[in-house]
Amino acid sequence: MGEVRAPGARVLCTLLAVTLLGTVCNNVLNVPLREISLDLGVPLPAGVLAVSSFALVLAVTMPLVGWVGDRVGRTRTLLVAQVLMACSMAGAALAPSLPVLAVCRGLQGLACAAAPPCVMGLLASLYGLQRRNRVMGAWAAANGVGQALGPPLGGLVAESLGWREIFWVLTPVSVLLVAALAWLVPAEPARPARLHWPGTITFTLGTALLMAAAALAPGATIPLPVLAGLAAAGAGLLTAYALLSRNVADPFIPPRLITETRFLRSGFAACAQMFCLGATLVAMPLYATGSLGLRTAMAGLLVFALPLTMAVLAGVAGVVGVLSERTRPRWVLRAGLALLVVAEMAIGCYVGARGQSLAAVAALLAAIGCGVALVQTPAAAGATRSAAGSAGAALGLFNTLRFGGAALGVAWVGLMYPVVSPPVLFGGCAVFALAGLAVSFAGRNPAPG
Repeated sequence: MGEVRAPGARVLCTLLAVTLLGTVCNNVLNVPLREISLDLGVPLPAGVLAVSSFALVLAVTMPLVGWVGDRVGRTRTLLVAQVLMACSMAGAALAPSLPVLAVCRGLQGLACAAAPPCVMGLLASLYGLQRRNRVMGAWAAANGVGQALGPPLGGLVAESLGWREIFWVLTPVSVLLVAALAWLVPAEPARPARLHWPGTITFTLGTALLMAAAALAPGATIPLPVLAGLAAAGAGLLTAYALLSRNVADPFIPPRLITETRFLRSGFAACAQMFCLGATLVAMPLYATGSLGLRTAMAGLLVFALPLTMAVLAGVAGVVGVLSERTRPRWVLRAGLALLVVAEMAIGCYVGARGQSLAAVAALLAAIGCGVALVQTPAAAGATRSAAGSAGAALGLFNTLRFGGAALGVAWVGLMYPVVSPPVLFGGCAVFALAGLAVSFAGRNPAPG
């Protein structure tokens, strides 16, 4: 069988731009979080909801939106999502209170939920197996560039124009993407797919309750028994999903595919990597504007070292893609997780000792960025190559694990930042990365390909 003829660069750039915008929207409020909390009259831990509501809705809805992409076509799904993104960003710019802002951010998360499964699916189908590592490296680079642009963009715009202007800057970008998707990206035919409603409802609601418990914990406004009840109900619903899906002809996501070695390793590694990334990108601006006494814009530029390293290694220099092709992707993934363990511990100790060297902090952030880059590309390629990789719902689940990890990382900072020392806060990230490293050895090594 001949190699699949890939579409032109304009299609690739459009799909990567959708990914980039979603990533920017995810982290653009991290740096001005203190200003937003003061402006809306809420405590800083409660203000974290402006960040975590986006990641929460994004993580919960990706499997279902991935199924919708299969059912109506991935390109059409991305089009509708960008329209919703533009409208919800305008709403966020006008939000009079934290609850309204959180709802608008949640709608942005819902719009962004279409991007990871639909873009990954389109890249895999349009560009073929031969180019898998390279296009997934480009996808990882778009994530890295988005992570790089978000914090400094948010800091610079908030300091010079106010935090609400961030959304007015991004709204036209979403409108342009609507046009680019309509004119440039091929419309995939819809694929008939049945939806097992009992499994879909229990899976989505169970995930939502677990993530809600994590997102609401930092605000200190919800009693602990209520949070525990939410978490227990979520775990119970996910257990019910597994039981309901065992003997169904067309389950929402077949449980056997979730536990397949390549998908399991890739998903958990991505979750651990994003936990570290989400926590670090929220914690470091807080420490930088607090104990280091930096202005908001300068804090954004300092944090820029982390995602810049991600973008360079994953896509611009293509280092991770080349390493994955010339060695074994799992070796690259494990090296990245090991580096995250060491780097998170190191930055926690340095900040805890009140180190004042911005160069040292930037170097440690770059090391974390390197670890994230080494994990992200092989994890994404592994997910698309797994038995579950052809199903939009399963790719949605992979990205649920990714962004769920980020949401948990943000919640971890919101919960621990006021009460524990930096070594403990960043040490939690190191423990999560260590768990991801341990899971990467689970089961038999998959065959190459």
